[in-house]
Amino acid sequence: MKISSYKELKAYQKSYELAKLLYEITKDFPREEMYGITSQLRRACISIPSNIAEGYMRGSKEYIQFLKVALGSAAELETQICLSKDLGFLKDVDFNKLNDLNVEVMKLLTFYITRLKNK
Repeated sequence: MKISSYKELKAYQKSYELAKLLYEITKDFPREEMYGITSQLRRACISIPSNIAEGYMRGSKEYIQFLKVALGSAAELETQICLSKDLGFLKDVDFNKLNDLNVEVMKLLTFYITRLKNK
């Protein structure tokens, strides 16, 4: 099956879903964190589907590099959601939702990168 748009990619769909979920959850973060961890979380999270889309549209030569950047942002996000939980900003249920979805995105990105490298 030929993919005709980045929007058809499972990693894009899941990372877009992750970004929407994270925005909803971080609405309840402390106001004093608006320019701290809340901003960091949101920027890292938005970077994932954005880099998948940009890399796809630029073409195969740069695509792997953009997928690696997206994977790096997912790792950054993983650190930040763990810290948010440890600081008491995230409830266990919200942490689990975000973390599980992020892990799924990271696995998909790793698979895509490996597959493209071996082409």
